[in-house]
Amino acid sequence: MAQPSRLDTVFAALADPTRRAILSMLLEDDMAVTDVAHPFEMSLAAISKHLAVLAEAGLISRERRGRVIWCRLEPDALRAAAVWMQGFGQLEPVDLDDFERFLEGELAEEEPGTEAPG
Repeated sequence: MAQPSRLDTVFAALADPTRRAILSMLLEDDMAVTDVAHPFEMSLAAISKHLAVLAEAGLISRERRGRVIWCRLEPDALRAAAVWMQGFGQLEPVDLDDFERFLEGELAEEEPGTEAPG
């Protein structure tokens, strides 16, 4: 199996709501691991695993200062994901009402004896 790309690793890390919440917290300032863990109802070990996934994706960095490990957001890691997603901004938005009418018309044409709603 091929190694996941950096973009795959970033999106995998962002897929979890706990990790997204941690990133939101780190937008404000660097935080000690214990402070990161405080609002969550899970063990420090579980939070450490989430932090490891974020660090592996390059979304955060961790630094030991004395006996405390501090976490820092690394916003540049999101740049590649943002550039990739911006490519989809070129697409026209889908009008779901028009799409529903189109599908109803298509289905009506497939059924003998029915007409498309107008």
